[in-house]
Amino acid sequence: MEQDIATPTHSSKCDSCGDRCGKLEVFDWLSDLPDQSDGNDIVEIQFKNTRKGFYRNTSQTKLSKGDVVAVEASPGHDIGIVTLTGELVLLQMKKNNVSPSSYEFKRVYRKAKPLDLEKWEEAKGLEHETMLESRRIAWDLGLNMKIGDVEYQGDRTKAIFYYIADERVDFRALIKVLAERFKVRIEMRQIGARQEAGRIGGIGPCGRELCCSTWMTNFKSVTTNAARYQEISLNPQKLAGQCGKLKCCLNYELDAYLDAQKDFPNTAIPLETEDGTWYHFKTDVFKRLMWYSAGRENAGNIVTLTVDQVKEVQAQNKKGQRVKKLDDQTAVLAVPKENGYENVIGEESITRFDDKNKKSNRKKRKNRKPANRPQNQNEANKPEVQEERKSTPGRQGNARRRGPGRGGERRRREDNGPKTE
Repeated sequence: MEQDIATPTHSSKCDSCGDRCGKLEVFDWLSDLPDQSDGNDIVEIQFKNTRKGFYRNTSQTKLSKGDVVAVEASPGHDIGIVTLTGELVLLQMKKNNVSPSSYEFKRVYRKAKPLDLEKWEEAKGLEHETMLESRRIAWDLGLNMKIGDVEYQGDRTKAIFYYIADERVDFRALIKVLAERFKVRIEMRQIGARQEAGRIGGIGPCGRELCCSTWMTNFKSVTTNAARYQEISLNPQKLAGQCGKLKCCLNYELDAYLDAQKDFPNTAIPLETEDGTWYHFKTDVFKRLMWYSAGRENAGNIVTLTVDQVKEVQAQNKKGQRVKKLDDQTAVLAVPKENGYENVIGEESITRFDDKNKKSNRKKRKNRKPANRPQNQNEANKPEVQEERKSTPGRQGNARRRGPGRGGERRRREDNGPKTE
């Protein structure tokens, strides 16, 4: 029996995220609630990669997440995908510091028609080739800049060129050449290395998608002090991300480390003892332990002290007193307990289903003698007969080797003849 399959209203990969999976998606946790007309006609629309905008639905068209729409642009119109509707749009604007009263909203014209989608796909197919050609043109003009991405407008009347430059670049000659070459209106936008990584995307060393391409909307400055506070080795190869800058995740746990180190003593002050001077080597912040070495450069002799002990020693040194000896806390440290199975609810061992009789059966089989095995008489005599044949020939010798028994006694009588008194 044939069934009618409803065709989707848009060309998205799934109903939850459209066809921009993993790019600053917002989970609509109010989508399963009944539709309540709150008078909010503002929608959030996403374009290529991480570019988003807020538009006003003046035509009162019923829009849902994932719909492809035609919106107002300057000049012409652009094609984007609806990523958020309803009350959550106002919360998203508040998060991005956008005021609804002062923001100039552009309009949503309509849902995209098949002709609009066809022209949009053709424009997206030209973006990569345009980027490579613009890089060659910039190289020929001798401009110190890198064009990282190109985005065509939905109606192919304008193209946005995203570039990276360490210094100010005069690209007026470049705009004239690009306009003549591609026959579109040119717009140049300078972005940073982190913004470029967010637009391109990728997988980080943690095995997950880059934070800048999934959920991060603003970029805070990251310095090497964040690594120092967290006692991380200052290795540039490990601290740098795919953008070549310091990883943004260095700031994630920085506040927790700063709060834990509020009462820590100054590590730049050495400890004076009668044996010599001890210098700070490393610190375990959350265990509140500090290691001091007898040498400033070499770490040959190291002692472990608690934060309170270091404070006491520094207080005595401040009074002009030297400590006789530093009490090493290495032997006092608790041995870390290995995580394993514990019978906390009184059940039997987890190995109760294993076959415990395997070892015992092997021992029994190993100690069992061949004569004790249940065999018939013929099989039992075979090894002995073969042994008799290998021995000295003669029935008399064979009878003697068998020892006492009915068979041996009978054969002995036959060999020696009848017994006479």
